[in-house]
Amino acid sequence: MLMAKRSVQRTLGSMVLAFESFVVFFGTLVAFGLKVADAATVWTFGLIFATVLILMPGYLGRKYSYAVGWILQVLLLVVSFYVPWMLLISIIFVGFWGWAMIAGTTIDLANKARDKVDTFEITIETKESK
Repeated sequence: MLMAKRSVQRTLGSMVLAFESFVVFFGTLVAFGLKVADAATVWTFGLIFATVLILMPGYLGRKYSYAVGWILQVLLLVVSFYVPWMLLISIIFVGFWGWAMIAGTTIDLANKARDKVDTFEITIETKESK
């Protein structure tokens, strides 16, 4: 049975979001340890944000899903100002997300163009083959 072709953009974006959810969870632990805010606020926001990030790959490929991914990246940048060194990590992940979107789209377009090209076979007959 043949598997349906998945978008490279979706695959790369899913990997970034999955890794990012773990980073957000560990960032939540750091924020809790540094007492950045009330413990209930830190845990509520951190766990909801990490859960949304880990569930988001299942939503990718649908209408407005990549825009929601960009909104999550902006939210990560905003939140990262509360935890030291998290801004650097957030910038790295926003770069990963941007790369996944650009490279994934480029590869998907190249694959689509390659699939449209008609293939043909050239047969060369020689005197020995007759």
